This record gives sequence, structure tokens and C-alpha cells, in this order.
Amino acid sequence: PDAAAEPDAGSRYEAVAPHWFYCKVTDARERWLPFSAQDSQRLEEAHGSGRDKEDLVVPTSGGRYDVYLKKRQRVAVYWEEEVSEVRRCTWFYKGDKDNKYIPYSETFSEELEEAYMIAVTLDEWKKRLESPSREIIILHNPKLMVHYHPAATSDDWGSTPTEQGRPRTVKRGVENIAAEIPNGEPLQIDHLVFVVHGIGPACDIRFRSIIQCVNDFRNVSLSMLQAHFKKAQEQQQIGRVEFLPVNWHSSLHSTGVDVDLERITLPSINRLRHFINDTILDVFFYNSSTYCQTIVDTVASEMNRLHQLFLQRNPLFTGGVSIAGHSLGSLILFDLLTNQKAAPEEDECSQEGSRASSSNRGMEEVKEILKKLELSEYCDAFEKEKMDRQALFLCTEKNLKEMGIPLGPRMKILHYISSKTQTQVCLRHGLYSAQVTSHRSWTRTSLHHFRSVSANYPQLNYKPTIFFAFGSPIGMFLTVRGVKRINPNYSLPTCKGFFNIFHPFDPVAYRIEPMIVPDLEFEPMLLPHHKGRKRMHLGKGKRSRSPPALGSYRGPQPDTDPSCLSELKEGLTRMSVDLKNNLLGSLRVAWQSFTRAPLPAVEAASTDAEAEAEATTEKQPETKPDETPTAVKEEASLINVGRLNGGNRIDYVLQEKPIESFNEYLFALQGHLCYWESEDTVLLVLKEIYQTQGITLDQPLPGSQ
Repeated sequence: PDAAAEPDAGSRYEAVAPHWFYCKVTDARERWLPFSAQDSQRLEEAHGSGRDKEDLVVPTSGGRYDVYLKKRQRVAVYWEEEVSEVRRCTWFYKGDKDNKYIPYSETFSEELEEAYMIAVTLDEWKKRLESPSREIIILHNPKLMVHYHPAATSDDWGSTPTEQGRPRTVKRGVENIAAEIPNGEPLQIDHLVFVVHGIGPACDIRFRSIIQCVNDFRNVSLSMLQAHFKKAQEQQQIGRVEFLPVNWHSSLHSTGVDVDLERITLPSINRLRHFINDTILDVFFYNSSTYCQTIVDTVASEMNRLHQLFLQRNPLFTGGVSIAGHSLGSLILFDLLTNQKAAPEEDECSQEGSRASSSNRGMEEVKEILKKLELSEYCDAFEKEKMDRQALFLCTEKNLKEMGIPLGPRMKILHYISSKTQTQVCLRHGLYSAQVTSHRSWTRTSLHHFRSVSANYPQLNYKPTIFFAFGSPIGMFLTVRGVKRINPNYSLPTCKGFFNIFHPFDPVAYRIEPMIVPDLEFEPMLLPHHKGRKRMHLGKGKRSRSPPALGSYRGPQPDTDPSCLSELKEGLTRMSVDLKNNLLGSLRVAWQSFTRAPLPAVEAASTDAEAEAEATTEKQPETKPDETPTAVKEEASLINVGRLNGGNRIDYVLQEKPIESFNEYLFALQGHLCYWESEDTVLLVLKEIYQTQGITLDQPLPGSQ
């Protein structure tokens, strides 16, 4: 019956539905990628309006790319990128190398469509067409159309092409080639996030740029919105969050420093030295006063430019702006934020509440100092002048003499001030040494006093809502600069939120909270799995003096969840594919050999023993880690870590994947580069951003704050 009905169905011709594609060139290899259904429809409508002869511009990909319809070009809006060719596609043939379908040119597609229409209408097949490159296409029937590529080039006699070589499949319409058409993005943008990269031009294990990595981060955010904010989407309360990359590496290395480095670089192990010059040296550049200024100027000006351009293209945007930094990028942003100037009225409001109590407390501190110096008899003179600790540290010998302090006591006081000023480590507005306890009791010295470099930090044109740091070395750099403690009352002048997110095996990441609360030992908050489960952990347990709390990092734990076993299998498959792909390119091989660390057998053996012991403990019937009392969970999340994140927890640790649990040294590098595709990281970012708008997850995840 189907065969009998086929001729009748074939005799009715229906025009092919076009779909728009663009050409992406990677490593001299062309790939044709489809626009989303929404973008393709908009392009088709603009094409059908007859205005494509004008210089008509159609925004696509969420407004990040413009398509110039007349030129058939796709141009990046916010960053520099090669212009891509755009094509209105109806007919495709299968390529030789990767079996991907390639669209014919629009002109030749029209010829094919016309021949197809005649063949269907008249039921006359075996149509033979010659492509512009003198290749043969034969339409045998509606389901069998082939493209012959000549086995050899034409000879000097100009012989006509023949049906030689292996035939390639020809398809009509995008629905017949199984193209992965991307989902469209909501037009409404609720929040804007600028993302700053770390060292080097490559941001992940696959040597991709910050643009590609942020594209991944954005795509993951769209899937997380659909999975965890479905109710808000259905009620049209939310749209999406836009993430835009900020690139500073190319500006730094276009200053001519690469040429200077090339002259002094030794010729041996050339690839490794080139890798170091292009990546690791960025850390040293940032500690150079000359290049630090270049970097901070580039980051600030680029974020201001992107913000202004975004507002021009989205005039109805009323959402907030946040910033995120990976690795060294987070340190650059932290230094920028600590040097922003709050509005005078805001600064005064924040100080007014604590001014009276600080003044009284400051006078008491002066009395303690005088008592320590055995100069208590002069307390009345200092109290009469309303001298608090801050004022005392600003005193000169002339000031003390005018107060009537004799020469001997003056020398004692000045020596005390001098010794404390040299050892005191503080940041403007509140990073301070262990001796300082008042919100305004710090020495009014420049931020540059605590760094080996100095720079004039530009001001941002907006006040960031939240600052997210991924795999950040901020804590380590502050310690190296001499900062021993952060004032619990300190907050970034223009940004009220700060989250320090890291993978447990990330060798570059450091914590922040112990610098605020040095006397209390507690674990970072454990980021909940985006599917609400716990991953299978096979490594060492955590080092702790107290019982672990749900919501705090417990360290690797055994788990027999079947979904974890499935995740382990996926991880093994992905790792094998990555290892195969990473063999390409000599630079990649150099990096892998450079970063490969020896696996200590003794430690591995002890790890297994500890894991086995821990597993035995966990398997006791009375002990169920997922049933930690609520009071313990609240204790973990309600630890007072100061005002740096508005009174909320700052340090958040990811759960390692099952495949990563086998050896933490082997996956250390991957741990530093995992954030771009981490659903758990993206979900925390979205959760905190939308929480500022009063929108919460559909269902709270277990263990979340």
C-alpha cells in the first residue's frame, strides 16, 4: 500500500523550506552551522521583505552577532572575530572528511530545486546537472540523489566530467540532514555578567579562547534556567542572563613585549619556553608596575565599553551588572573593586552608624596603648583632644609637642607608631592587621603600600551587584602582599556580593574566609549537585576536628548511587575522547608533558586505606550522611564571615566528579579549568543573581544555603 501511494505523493510538489547557516572556520577547516529556528525565521522574513538589496542588518544569537543580509556576512558585535559567510540553504551534500553535510551555493541550490520540481511534476527522473566546479549531480528519485566527485582532474583535452569516484549523498531540506539546530534564546535579558579570563590566550584543557568558553558557560546557563527556573519562565518572570567575555591578554601582548622576550629566550625546549612566555609570565607582568597599568586599564576600559555598547543595543534593559573572573582575572577584578570610589552619600551613610561607637572604642584603645607604654598619666591629654587610635597613628612629633607631651614620652609614642606602621598590613577601607578591630581604625595609607607595584586604577561606569571568583588565587596574593587578616566590617566599596568558587583539586585556588575568621576552623560551603544528588567520592576524607555539617564540604565520601555509576561511565568515555583529541598539536603535547605530575604510590596506598576505612564507617546502619540534623546545617551556613559578602558565606567548593576521585594529582590541571562547563557553578551564579530580584529555584537543592 505504501508503494502504491508513493507516486501520488511524489507527483505533488512542495517548495523546500530554507534554513539559514553560517560558516565557521577553525584551523583552516570550514564547518557550516545552522542558526536557531528563531534567527533563521527572522532572516527569512527579512529576505522575503525584498529589502535584502539594502544594507539590512538582522541581530542574531541573542544580539551578539549581526547579519548583514546584502553582504551575507555574520559579524561579531562585542569582540573581534573573523567575519563568517552566511547562506540561505536548501540543498546539501555530504562532505568527504567528517561526513558533515555542506550546503550548496544559493544559486546552484535554485537550479537543483528547479530540476527537482520538474522531475516531481512530470515524474521524469535521472536528471543530470553539472555543478559550478564541473561535478555531476544525478537525481535518481526523490529519495536517491547523488553527487559524483571526479576521481582525477580534467586533462589538457578538456574532457567532460564523468561519474567517477565515490558518490556522495545529496539531501533536500534541512529536516533531512539531522542538523543540530540550536535552541533560541529568550529575548528578555534580566542581568549582564562580564567574564574576565586568567593567564594565557587559552582558557580550558581544549585550548579554547575566552569567547568559546563563555559561550559554553552561557549555554549551560540556558539549560539550567529551563531545569531549575521553569515556573518563573512559564510565568514570564524571567528571561535569561547575558555573559560577555573580557579579553586583556591580546592587548598586553600587542605592546611589543613578545618581541623583547623572543630576543632573550633560549633556543632549547622551544615549545615549552614559548608556552611559558605566553601564559605563566602573565602573572609576572601583573606584578610589574608598567604592565599592571596596561592590564587594569584594558580590563576596566573594555568592561566600560561593553557596558555602554550593550545599553545602546538594549535601551530597555533595567537589570543589574555583575562581574566574574577566572584565576588571575579574579585578582585583577578584586584589585579594581577595592579601588573603586563609593558615592560620598553612601560612604557617609555606611559610616554614620558606627561612628559614635568607633570613637568611644578608639579612645579606649589609646588608653590601652598608653598603659602598655607606661604613660597612663597622659590619658587625660589625649582624651581632651578626642584622640582615637587612627588619630594617634597620624600624629607627628609637632602634634605631640603641642599637646604638652614631654620629649621622653614623645619618643616612646613615636617609636611605637613607627614599629606598628611597618608591620601593620591593611587595605584601604578595611583590610587590616590582627591588632585593628574598629571599622575605621586603619592607617590612611595608599593601597600601593601593600603591593610591590603601583597603578592608577580606573573607575567603572556601574556598580557591580555580585563578584564571582572562579579558581581564584586572591587569598594567596593578599598573603604574599603581607595582608594577614581582613576586617570583618570590610566590604567592597561598590559591590555588596562576593563568591569564591573553587574545585577541591584546583592547585591555583585559595580560600578567603580564614583570613576573616582566622581563629575558627571551618570548611567551605559544599556546592550542591545540580540534580540534587551527591557524587561518588573515593578519595581521602576531610581533615576536621568536628563532625561534618550538611552544606559544608565533607571531603570525598563513598556513595553507591546508581546515577553516580552512570556519571563515572560517562566520565571515563569523555576522558578517553579528550586524551585522543589532545594528541593533536605539538603545543598540546608540550603542555601535557609539562603538567604531568608523578603519582606517589605511598600516598595512593594510604588514600585507599583511608577510603576503605571511611567507607566502613559510612556503611554503619545508624550513620546516614544525608540526614545531618538541621541545626548542624544552619551552624555551617550561619558562621559569621563578615560583610565582604553581605554577611553570607564566601567560599564554595565544587564536588569532584567520580572519575576525578581516583587521583587528585592527575586531575589537578583539569580542576583549574573545569568551571566553564560546570553546571553546579553556573547554577550558583544564576541562583544568587535571581535571588537579588526575589526569584528562587523551583525546588531548593539538598544542602544549599
